[in-house]
Amino acid sequence: MANAYHHYSIGRHTLNDLALRYGCSTKTLRRHFDQHKSSVSPPKISHEPVALTFDGTFFGRGYGLMIYRASGRNIFWQEMASETLAVTEQGLHHLTAQGWCFSSITIDGRKGTVSLIKLLLPAAPIQLCLFHQKAIVRRYLTSKPKTLCGKEIQTLILFLVFIDEALFLECLSGIKEEYKDFLKERNEQGQFKHRKIRSALRSLTTNEPYLYTWQRCPELKIPTTTNSCDGSFAHWKNKVKIHRGLSKKRRTQMINHLLAKS
Repeated sequence: MANAYHHYSIGRHTLNDLALRYGCSTKTLRRHFDQHKSSVSPPKISHEPVALTFDGTFFGRGYGLMIYRASGRNIFWQEMASETLAVTEQGLHHLTAQGWCFSSITIDGRKGTVSLIKLLLPAAPIQLCLFHQKAIVRRYLTSKPKTLCGKEIQTLILFLVFIDEALFLECLSGIKEEYKDFLKERNEQGQFKHRKIRSALRSLTTNEPYLYTWQRCPELKIPTTTNSCDGSFAHWKNKVKIHRGLSKKRRTQMINHLLAKS
């Protein structure tokens, strides 16, 4: 029945499909599937430092997973009700206790993550996911900013990965200088009129030390995004959606099987 469960979870076969294929009832299949134990062995711990990426995703309200990947494999995952720093701290403690060492860590930019990593793994270079940085700025400016300042920031973001750190800093400084009076404008209540643009610039300024780590340490081949995680999330979710109506226990069993195979 191991092959049947593999076709059920990894493939697109339903219980009815497999019942016809194996000549048994769906009830019998489900009983065997409930007893199934994944034969996939855990990833071998590397003796050399590896580039770690991690990110979280949710499969429903109150049920999410934090996924840790290195060398194209899921090396650990943990269930979570919400994506908190405590979850990340537990995950990193678990990995280091197992013996994993990291040449770099690519993060999604969640507030407080940088400080946590500096505390737990001070020697590991930190790279902020460039895709997440672009998304942060887009949330502030929208995809079609109306002001000239907003349009210049958007253009800078589009070229983020194609320019070096020195040019990025020069352009960022140029935007701040050119629009300094514009950015200081206030409304009748004394509040800044262009708060979202200011927030976008503040985000770039705060995160800049972690945007170009990959350029400063080319020998480490640091991933510039968490796409290794993000690209798999949709795939796993589509697999689970094929089997709608699973109990939480069966859904968790299937997700664990998918992750162990990825």
